[in-house]
Amino acid sequence: MERTLIRDAKEKIGEVITLKGFVQTVRNQKAVQFIILRDHTGLIQIVAERSEANSTVNESISQLTRESAIEVTGIVISNPKVKLGQLELQLKTLSIVSMSDATLPVDIFGKTATDIDKRSDWRFLDLRQPENQLIFRVQTTVEMAMREFWISNGFVEIHTPKIMGSPSEGGAELFTLDYFGQTASLAQSPQFYKQMAMAAGMDRVFEIAPAFRADLSFTPRHSTEFTSVDMEMAWIESHYDIMEFEEAWLCHVLKTVMQRHGKEIAETFGTEVVIPSQPFPKLTMDEAQKILKDKGYIPPVETKKGDIDPQGERLLCEYAKEEFGHEFIFITDYPIEVRPFYHMRKENEPKETKSFDLLWKWMEITTGAQREHRYDILTRQATENGVSLESIQFYLDFFKFGCPPHGGFGFGLARLLAALLNQKSIRDVVFLHRGPNRLIP
Repeated sequence: MERTLIRDAKEKIGEVITLKGFVQTVRNQKAVQFIILRDHTGLIQIVAERSEANSTVNESISQLTRESAIEVTGIVISNPKVKLGQLELQLKTLSIVSMSDATLPVDIFGKTATDIDKRSDWRFLDLRQPENQLIFRVQTTVEMAMREFWISNGFVEIHTPKIMGSPSEGGAELFTLDYFGQTASLAQSPQFYKQMAMAAGMDRVFEIAPAFRADLSFTPRHSTEFTSVDMEMAWIESHYDIMEFEEAWLCHVLKTVMQRHGKEIAETFGTEVVIPSQPFPKLTMDEAQKILKDKGYIPPVETKKGDIDPQGERLLCEYAKEEFGHEFIFITDYPIEVRPFYHMRKENEPKETKSFDLLWKWMEITTGAQREHRYDILTRQATENGVSLESIQFYLDFFKFGCPPHGGFGFGLARLLAALLNQKSIRDVVFLHRGPNRLIP
């Protein structure tokens, strides 16, 4: 018999249906047995009376362990006394597809606390939790909405190489590998190739793909492999064009998520999906530093001059909420010391770049800028930053034969999801985390 999903059982009252899923709970009582069955769409109660005629089924239920995979058939009955959707399945047949070990290594339903590393060891069990299933349905909607907006605005999707002969974000944080006798590296970002698309006259491109950074960091916002979301667009006037586009793009994404999952997100994660007003508030780096100073905040000594550390970002997000009633805030005009050589510099302030970060709730989620598209200026800036021209000559060649002014942004998908769903760590919103001490599973 064709499988029915649990969410659709309410449309089948009085019918015989087949359900397939995991055993969440078994209750053996004197006169009746209950199974709570779970699939990726919900839960349902299954009832089997104890009787001579049901002896085989009764024996099978008595043997069941939590999280066993089973297939059942029965009649859907309306029952107002049942809390799970006011219906139940009166069992006719049961088939044990795969019996689970009796002792689970982690409590997948959170009745006892399990640390993140233990949950990561058994991530496939951890992912069975309904809230984790929701995360990936939200992620699917987020990516669909991003693509939807891009495509409707004339963008095309590209797939750039992830094995590179030259670093895209400087020499640090590189994973290197032997490439038939040459030293290659895993891509830190698609930046160079996005700009190649601009030189190729493609005008507007985007990519959602893996990126890799050998960052010896154990913070809740970093990983060594992540899904990078990137876009680039040509014929812009300044980095403000990029910010304006990102505002509209994000509003579309959040509106789509709210419409599809807003109620579930509120019930599951206790947070509301807010559609922000436009334009987003903006502060220059100088203004942001002054606000932090006025708050009496002293950043850690390792914070680069002209940059903002995570606690500073959190304070600026609080400022945006208090001052503007807004969850988002752009920080613009970063100094050249903390931005790559390919960022365009301001004409009237050559020590500042036409760049920005977007902060949301408590952290930076986006970095973007207008890029330098003029060959002579780009080579000079690379030299000033100590970048070997020989190592990036293939990249510099993109700008030798005419290239339009352009810019874009990039961010880690997990950061957006963590902020959206009010999660403390990106490890909670990725399928499998990769960090300095996490290579398996």
